[in-house]
Amino acid sequence: MKQKSDITALICSLPEQPGVYEFYDKAGTIIYIGKAKNLKKRVSSYFSKNKYESFKIKVLVDRITDLKFIVVDSESDALLLENNLIKKFQPRYNILLKDDKTFPWICIKKEPFPRVFSTRTIINDGSKYFGPYTSAYAVKILLNLIRKLYKLRTCKLALSEENIKAGKFKVCLEYHIGNCKGPCVGLQSSEDYLDSVSQIKSIIKGNLHEVISHLKGEMAQRADKFQFEEAMKFKEKIEILSRYQSKSTIVNPAIHDVEVYSIVSDERDAFVNYLKVVKGAIIQAHTVEIRKKLDEENLVLLAFAITDIRNRVESTTREIIVPLDISAYYPDLRITVPKRGDKLKLLELSRRNAVSYKLEKLKRSANKKITGSTERILKAVQTDFRLKEPPVHIECFDNSNMQGSEPVAACVVFKNGKAQKKEYRHYNIKEVKGIDDFASMKEVVFRRYKRLLDEKQSLPQLVVVDGGKGQLSAALISLDRLGLRGKIAIIGIAKKLEEIYFPGDSIPLYVDKNSESLKLIQNLRNEAHRFGIAFHRLKRSGSMTRSSIEGIPGIGKSSIEKLFKRFKSMDGIMSASTDELSTEVGLSRARKIEDFIQKKDR
Repeated sequence: MKQKSDITALICSLPEQPGVYEFYDKAGTIIYIGKAKNLKKRVSSYFSKNKYESFKIKVLVDRITDLKFIVVDSESDALLLENNLIKKFQPRYNILLKDDKTFPWICIKKEPFPRVFSTRTIINDGSKYFGPYTSAYAVKILLNLIRKLYKLRTCKLALSEENIKAGKFKVCLEYHIGNCKGPCVGLQSSEDYLDSVSQIKSIIKGNLHEVISHLKGEMAQRADKFQFEEAMKFKEKIEILSRYQSKSTIVNPAIHDVEVYSIVSDERDAFVNYLKVVKGAIIQAHTVEIRKKLDEENLVLLAFAITDIRNRVESTTREIIVPLDISAYYPDLRITVPKRGDKLKLLELSRRNAVSYKLEKLKRSANKKITGSTERILKAVQTDFRLKEPPVHIECFDNSNMQGSEPVAACVVFKNGKAQKKEYRHYNIKEVKGIDDFASMKEVVFRRYKRLLDEKQSLPQLVVVDGGKGQLSAALISLDRLGLRGKIAIIGIAKKLEEIYFPGDSIPLYVDKNSESLKLIQNLRNEAHRFGIAFHRLKRSGSMTRSSIEGIPGIGKSSIEKLFKRFKSMDGIMSASTDELSTEVGLSRARKIEDFIQKKDR
């Protein structure tokens, strides 16, 4: 064990170069690892006779009995080495990065007919890997999109040209249900399969415009040859890709291949959010948590987190957008600290997601021992969704139709976080012809709250619309007509990525997937969807069975609705007595129905 005089002598011999230093305690354990632009000046500052920066640093210095150092070429190299050593040794007084999971990749296997799948293990066999992705859910969505568009094999058969010609394989269930074109028996050529794989690569890279243009060309060729069924298949693919593209958070297509980092911190923790932007679309989002140990500054924490994230996602991006000037750590990168414009909006979005993540972590840690607390959940909703008060009364709307037939809508009501099924309401769409989700949403929201106002009933504190910006804007039009804008809070929740949209804000909020507030909103949305689908099925079923009595003179739609509501089915109506029918539609109509049934039985 070295004495303090030995450490002082060692400090005097330190080089004035960039590097990493390690402090050891009397047991020979590394207790702190740091980086420095000038090793001698930085290490000397710990042992100077001046007042210590903080009590925590004084405790650290009192425990140092030895030190070692490593010289590197630059400060950025020192930052990278420090990051790796901290993760390897996890010293007691260093910041703790509380996120060290392995990210998933999308693999296109090197095979005659390549498979496309997700993996967390990279094998150097010539296969093509894309990623890594910070969200396994995002990978799942992307792979589901690919499988909708292209019929790729999922089997592990050795599909060599020789094996296929030799007839070694038979088509499997995937072929029979239409998920594969049968390359194993020569029903799909290698050229056609590889053309699909080429388009898949473009989709994964985010080049959707190129793929859509290619598909439009193919569609036009088929149409010119009067192959309309084939042309329709390409049209369906274009529509699927366009819907997927519309769900991406688009900022500005001119912003190409940048990374955005923001940081929020308190006395104990810091949270760094990362966004990956390609051609104006956010394709990745992730937040890491850092536990402070020595009152580190945000600049140091941000640089540490950026180095770690870029290493793990194997980033090659040359521009990063940050709130602080960290160019000293990254001389080879273009560092942008925006003051206005779209890049500032991106930075603000990143910070909002970091704040949201921080609030959720704080709430979960503060309430670990309390589960199922209604008050806590409603407070979480109030905080996460910027409400003036806890939303004791929440309502959610969803539209439902099947190929344009029987369009309906549903409204579900939650009070104190619990479903109030007696207050649920179904709506037949009356003013809209065909499929128009936006117009349907506008109609039912207006009808719902006009009635509540007319009947002087209490209004909800929060309205949830199942859909994105379009549905939310439609609902807002109705609130404006009723003079309720600003009196009722309203948000939209988009499927797939569970994006939360706010009025007047084109950029959505991504709430932590484990958040209690998001789970409550999802529960509302799912319940509205279930309730709407159930009514839609009942209505479609009823429309088929009741068509036989719609032709009876004097029996209108209102009477038929009453009969099916009471007797549930055509069989129930036919087995009902005249008195039972008359209680619903009157004696005259009941006799007409009875006469019709008797004629039908002859």
